Amino acid sequence: MAPPDDLAVALDDLAKRYGGTPAVDGLSLRARRGEVTALLGPNGAGKTTTIEICEGFRRADAGTVRVLGRDPVADARALKPRVGVMPQSGGVPGTARGGEFLRLVASFHRAPLDSAALLERLGLAEHARTPFRRLSGGQQQRLSLAVAVVGRPELVFLDEPTTGLDPQARHATWDLVRELRDAGVSVVLTTHHMDEAERLADHVVIIDRGRVVADGTPAELTGAERQLRFRARAALDLEELLGALPPGSAAKESPAGHYLVEGDLRPELLATVTAWCAAHGVLTEDLRIERRTLEDVFLELTGRELRG
Repeated sequence: MAPPDDLAVALDDLAKRYGGTPAVDGLSLRARRGEVTALLGPNGAGKTTTIEICEGFRRADAGTVRVLGRDPVADARALKPRVGVMPQSGGVPGTARGGEFLRLVASFHRAPLDSAALLERLGLAEHARTPFRRLSGGQQQRLSLAVAVVGRPELVFLDEPTTGLDPQARHATWDLVRELRDAGVSVVLTTHHMDEAERLADHVVIIDRGRVVADGTPAELTGAERQLRFRARAALDLEELLGALPPGSAAKESPAGHYLVEGDLRPELLATVTAWCAAHGVLTEDLRIERRTLEDVFLELTGRELRG
């Protein structure tokens, strides 16, 4: 366990219920200072409730919460200038013009970022005078991100920061998150994009039904194991294929026509698979060897697609 001074967020046995249903059920996690921590889970897993408790917008029913060493509810006034928040709902008044609102938020901080440069960086300079409600969904997302970071926070919470963004805007957001981390800012984000978590996160926490089911670096969670994937006609006889493979190998088809072979991926195994396919008149396509991904790990742990 990291020492307290090294932690941006520390949660212990956190619990929150809505009626008789637990949204968060004994959850404990650590987010280190100066790192990007990704919180992953299917819809209804408790991600947003956990983030809102950390932000001080909700009170936990049980457990302890420390954000930058403080209680986010009791010490809300002290934490406000140190923490940036980007909620899913935007948090910007519908009639507010983006540029004016960002300058207003910047004026509340001692050493804010240059709001005009930030708008330019996020591709919003041309829309600075457009009311928030008239911006596209992606533009609203980017303005909300700007509002969250303009005050140079020590810690920033980003809830689905790239939802609705085109590829260019998404990469610009990734670059900004990396720069924040490199500047020593702690970032806690939720995302439904596995590639986003793998690219950005120093630490990943996977939760399901309000509990942590795995945590570690992306490399620790995916491991060193590699997989052989290929496409072919549906419903191959995998039992027969396994009979030709070395002991300890595994093979499955999901979805139809897409095959995954796991085991000791030496050249002999690859040769065995291709020889078996050739002997059975099976034409393989897109044959490749790759390591396990966070999505593979997620499905193994939760049995569900990320969006539930």
